[in-house]
Amino acid sequence: MKMSKLLNEPSRVNVIGIPISAVNLKMALEFIENNLNDIRGEYICASNAHTTVMAHDDKHYKTVQSASIMSLPDGKPLAIIGQKKGYKSMKKTTGLNFMKAILSSKKLKSCRHYFYGNTKENIDLMIKNIKNIYPELNICGYEPSIFKELTNEEINDLAKRIDNAKADFVWIGLGAPRQEILMYKLKNKTNSIMIGVGGVFNILAGIINDAPDWMQKAGLEWLYRLLKEPKRLFKRYLITNTKFILYNMREKNEN
Repeated sequence: MKMSKLLNEPSRVNVIGIPISAVNLKMALEFIENNLNDIRGEYICASNAHTTVMAHDDKHYKTVQSASIMSLPDGKPLAIIGQKKGYKSMKKTTGLNFMKAILSSKKLKSCRHYFYGNTKENIDLMIKNIKNIYPELNICGYEPSIFKELTNEEINDLAKRIDNAKADFVWIGLGAPRQEILMYKLKNKTNSIMIGVGGVFNILAGIINDAPDWMQKAGLEWLYRLLKEPKRLFKRYLITNTKFILYNMREKNEN
């Protein structure tokens, strides 16, 4: 919960009606480092074209996305729109890179980390790899998802487990929109900062590979994922990307 005026709180840019934080990786990290204790109980979204279209089409999910303390421009199209609207320093800031920046931050090295989501097998693999990469990282707890919507009692119990572990950061890997909705329900129920990172758990577990650098720089992560999982993602990307383009065109025509 914000207790005082935040230092360098990021501005928001309207992307098809959804407020996205006008940040780059350095700005986002510094905001956390400078305001750690004043934003406990809040949550951070990693937003892309898919989640932005979902929020545009769903009133409740729009409220969920808008209530975050920060919504990272995880997708390059969001950053490009922000730049065109005058936020020149806004750059694509992926959940993976943001997570790596926090885990390796010297200013945050004493912080405690809790991980929630995915299957037991995958989260065990991820924790093993994280311990190898960040041997000094203070992991205070982790647990898999139960793969259903939590009751109010279960949400309160999860909040208690997080606070009993004295977590500073809670990393949630459920995928959109489940992780953002859960964080919204947990808001101000814990003394931690919650960050939804979706598929990052599988990348750190070694289950899937991240897109090559050249594809990331070109904003083609979606194509890489589509090629890896065509049956699951074809319909989603076809519909989402088409809607994102159409909504932006409509917004330009209205202005």
